[in-house]
Amino acid sequence: MTIFIFIGSLLAAMALGIPIAFALLASGVALMWHLQLFDAQILAQNLVGGADSFPLLAVPFFMLAGEIMNVGGLSRRIVDLALALVGHVKGGLGYVTIMAGCLLSALSGSAVADAAALTALLLPMMVKAGHDKKRAGGLIASVGVIGPVIPPSIGLVIFGVAANVSISKLFFAAVVPGLLIGGALWITWAWLVRREAIVPPPRKSGAEVMKAFRDATWALILPVIILVGLRMGVFTPTEAAVVAAVYALFVSTVIYRELKLSQLYGVFVASAKTSAIVMFLIAAAMVSAWLITVANLPGMVVDLLKPFMGSPILLMAAIMVLVMLVGTAMDMTPTILILTPVLMPVVKAAGIDPVYFGVLFIINNSIGLVTPPVGTVLNVVAGVGKISMDDVTKGVIPFMIAEFAVMFLMVVFPKLVTVPASWFY
Repeated sequence: MTIFIFIGSLLAAMALGIPIAFALLASGVALMWHLQLFDAQILAQNLVGGADSFPLLAVPFFMLAGEIMNVGGLSRRIVDLALALVGHVKGGLGYVTIMAGCLLSALSGSAVADAAALTALLLPMMVKAGHDKKRAGGLIASVGVIGPVIPPSIGLVIFGVAANVSISKLFFAAVVPGLLIGGALWITWAWLVRREAIVPPPRKSGAEVMKAFRDATWALILPVIILVGLRMGVFTPTEAAVVAAVYALFVSTVIYRELKLSQLYGVFVASAKTSAIVMFLIAAAMVSAWLITVANLPGMVVDLLKPFMGSPILLMAAIMVLVMLVGTAMDMTPTILILTPVLMPVVKAAGIDPVYFGVLFIINNSIGLVTPPVGTVLNVVAGVGKISMDDVTKGVIPFMIAEFAVMFLMVVFPKLVTVPASWFY
């Protein structure tokens, strides 16, 4: 009955069109009434305490860094480098999209920011070259999924805080899985464009490639600074976010000189608005997370999943299917914050590595950003690229299937995640 009250009130609020943060608060109030615990002071304390976290400071700083990179020319130079390297091969613009997406993921950690930048920069070029607009939009949307996986990742930061798992270890463990997803998209694109009669642009000369590399060097240094700094213990993930924002600001204003002082106000306001939305969502979800613990919902879920507890692979497969279903109706951040306190006791009881689980959990939630009907990244690509939602959805299906295939491959073979992770930490 408790589970029904919580899920029923949440879905009812969402069905009425109430924003997800307020829907979470409504479901929390409903659960408090059911448990006879209603107290406005407790509600307010959990709401404020939910956002009062030092590690969560990484979220607004990474968002600010991503905004600065897009306006300051770092993102464009990454795309130019990818164009110089692989733009001349058949279907080269698709490979450019994948390569640029992986590089941008190592800079911003936001699927929405990466998808918006890639759509604005590459979609017109792909359509002009003769690629099907639906397929091109679907590829760009699927590449945006890599953003929350390859570190620095806002999703991994939120999961690490909610699950009390080392964010640095999550960052290092997600590097290879993110690249594997990129490889799966590369193979899928190669299969789909093999029969397209598109004449690729001429190969860039060695001098042009070197120029593109020199121009992008300052942008490429940033992920190296972050990963080496975390590995050497120079700074924490939160401090790494500050370093990323300051570095991006310095390069954009002093080195590239594309970000003018008059634009700074608009950049800060845009990142502040996005950060406020996410942080309020986190605060509202923490109210529900506290009530989930009080109502012992994790214990009920453990009892429901007992038939799978003997096999970690079967249990992980069952959890991934559950998260897939939730991801079709809910955005990434609330899904992480609602399901993490429910699933972590199950994962620990089954002896599954929390870091390994966290990486697959975030991958699944990231793919949920391109699964209809909600599909936040699909909406971004459709809006920026002026494509209908139906067309983007049709175009993304083969790439989404490839991403789910890689995820379940990691479920069957956990060492694809754990062994590379051990190399880093």
